[in-house]
Amino acid sequence: MRSLRRNAALAAVVAAASTATLLAPGVSGADTTTAAAAATAPADPNILDVCADRRPGPADPGSYGMQLDGGFRHPALTPVDEGSDHPFPGRNAEYDTRSYIKNMKVEAAYEGADFTPDYFHTWQNIVDFDGRRYLFQYSRSDGRVYDITDIKKVKVVERLSRKSVNGDETRANGDWAAHDYWGASTIQWNKKLNAYVMVQSFESKRQISELSDQPSGDKYNNPEGVRKVRAKPGLKGFKVYRLDGPRKKDWKLLTTVSTDASQADPLKSDPAAAQQGSGSIDVPYWTGEKYMFIAAAPDDTYSGTEYPTNLHSAGYQSWDMSDPARPKLLDTWHLPGQRTGEDAAYRTNPRCGNRTSWMGARMPLFLPRPVEKGGRYAFAAMGGYGLTVLDVSDPSNMRTVGRLDLPASVAGTEGDNIDVSQYEKTGMIYYSGYPLTEDCYEPYKDVYQIDARDPKRPRVVGVLPRPTPPKAAGITDYCQRRGSFGPKRTGYYTNPGRHTPGVLSYGFYNAGVQFFDVSDPASPEVSAYFVPKAYGAGTAEYAYGNQTHGVYVEWDRNIAWALTNHGIYALSSPKVLGKPDRDAPAKPFRASEF
Repeated sequence: MRSLRRNAALAAVVAAASTATLLAPGVSGADTTTAAAAATAPADPNILDVCADRRPGPADPGSYGMQLDGGFRHPALTPVDEGSDHPFPGRNAEYDTRSYIKNMKVEAAYEGADFTPDYFHTWQNIVDFDGRRYLFQYSRSDGRVYDITDIKKVKVVERLSRKSVNGDETRANGDWAAHDYWGASTIQWNKKLNAYVMVQSFESKRQISELSDQPSGDKYNNPEGVRKVRAKPGLKGFKVYRLDGPRKKDWKLLTTVSTDASQADPLKSDPAAAQQGSGSIDVPYWTGEKYMFIAAAPDDTYSGTEYPTNLHSAGYQSWDMSDPARPKLLDTWHLPGQRTGEDAAYRTNPRCGNRTSWMGARMPLFLPRPVEKGGRYAFAAMGGYGLTVLDVSDPSNMRTVGRLDLPASVAGTEGDNIDVSQYEKTGMIYYSGYPLTEDCYEPYKDVYQIDARDPKRPRVVGVLPRPTPPKAAGITDYCQRRGSFGPKRTGYYTNPGRHTPGVLSYGFYNAGVQFFDVSDPASPEVSAYFVPKAYGAGTAEYAYGNQTHGVYVEWDRNIAWALTNHGIYALSSPKVLGKPDRDAPAKPFRASEF
């Protein structure tokens, strides 16, 4: 999402734009010229404008900052402002180039462009071929494949990029066909094909130049920008590949599927034409068997979101993957208020009109147990719409079972990830959003402990402890360290091996990788951490604040990979994960274990 920091030029634009007036609730944010242009332009019927403009204004500098007890008080409410610094008394003058560690060991570190396909976020998967283990790390057109069989001698076996055509996804180059890229993927073993099958999401690009976070250029005041976004060509949906090896040349395309409900045949759409909706968002949920669940807005009427550059509010779809080459849509589900015309329901959300909140799914459904193995409940993190529990035992008829509204946490992403790894043992799920700004210029993103033993009545029973820096850091709160601070995600269900009970791992941006002991839900604690330096020699300055944005755990080898803005680290922790296995995997990863 960090669209305003994607390159140095954009950073300069943002710095200038940050002086624009961000108005208090109840005051329009558009300047008069843009407002006049918008008045004469044809209105887009699917730009939801249900409530008066209540965009937050800048936080009063005296209302947040370091406290007498050494803690940090966060602003109560802030606008979208990803590209600006927000210094406060007690913040470090420079980014911290030291690292800190507790109950962990750095087995190996790999730095530089080959190990940083993207500064801000990457996806990861693992495949095993011929006794070798390979780690995929990628973000759309930029990807790498590593041989990690020997974690101390990692080798790059594939480099993919579109830099030769300036990243333009409409143009082909030596690595990619036009409109193709590496979408967020699940890779599972399919018994029917006796092979790995990869399902890749293809979605609307979130880093766009046509719309701006600033009031004068956002979707509410820039109809020409909206028109250009709608007219962009590209697949909205997913692709299915058979993998016969770790490199791109080994991928065999089985089918291309559009989630655009207006397509006559979802298996025969034209990716060179504009398609409606969001496409499949982030990693699909599929375990290689019959049923798959994805987050998707099937058309442009799925519009119920306040975020100023996002046009779609995704719900969920279920698909029959009995034949991976011919997926069949089973059901589509959304909450009242997510679609154009559902104004009454939308008005009931306290975020209506704030021009700030991401509202709708960002990840697929989270299932503690696959439907094929008796799973019934799925948990949905929907940003400003909160938590929903669905009964998916009949995937052709997904039903709402329970709901929970979480406290508003604006700006930033309010609900993105749900860790369900502990649910069948303790009844607890762990719900979190993530920060979008630096210097803690937004409410803190708590990781909520939610008791969901009664799926009809989920309830918050606690939060995970806030990580604190060691004394050696010379600060008392990570907000002082500079950069973003807060949880990202606990990795993915696609990791090899069975998740260790009582252990949660989060990428925590400037607090590195944080491991939590939740074996006793009443007394969760930080059990281990590794906080790397803020940046490396090759890190662009505009990315210094986006530090550790991911963690991927090989549960079968007890190795954790930290993904940062300057490279990757292989970590072990006998105390938390168990004795590390530095040899080749005893058995190949085939499908996710639950």
